[in-house]
Amino acid sequence: MLYQAKRVLIVDDEPNVRLNFRTTLETEHYDVFEATSAGHALELLAEHSFALVILDLRMPGMDGLELLAKMRENGIEVPAVMVTAYGDVPNAVKAMKLGAIDFLQKPLRPNDLRDIADEITKRDARPEDPTDTFNAHLVAAKRCLNLGAFRKARLHLVKALELNPKSVEAFNLADVLAEINESGANSCSMANVFQLCRHGWSGQPSPPAT
Repeated sequence: MLYQAKRVLIVDDEPNVRLNFRTTLETEHYDVFEATSAGHALELLAEHSFALVILDLRMPGMDGLELLAKMRENGIEVPAVMVTAYGDVPNAVKAMKLGAIDFLQKPLRPNDLRDIADEITKRDARPEDPTDTFNAHLVAAKRCLNLGAFRKARLHLVKALELNPKSVEAFNLADVLAEINESGANSCSMANVFQLCRHGWSGQPSPPAT
């Protein structure tokens, strides 16, 4: 039996990309749907519930960023992974403002796709953890970021860093969130987003000196 928690929508205009993503995810027993355009994706999103949407930022017509904005406008809060190229970084920052905090950069390795799909579906399906632990606050912060609840995300990140002040992942999240909130999407540090797109939230920059 297939569960909603394992249902994924791939949105990309390139058949070979969709096939590669489908093959990778089906080996992990995901129920994979494909959309060839943003319009097609909106139709599927209206008909089905998904645990995850994988969006290519660069598509003809309505691109991935416009589709994400339309999804949020329609109240569709499903987590989204943005597939980006190096030159897409400014758009990636705008995507973060819409709650898409997870990125994969081309060329894409199958293991990266498997790992991020596993993390997001587990994160979103997991019930709210009432415990005052680092992991509970970090997961809650990511969930809040997905929903665009930036103020609440900040509170969870502050608590997470109090519990684990050496966490590189929490520093990455807090750094980008602070720049988005304080400076706006267009002036967010490109270095931080490059780091994000290359390594995800678990990259290895040095935490600020204490």
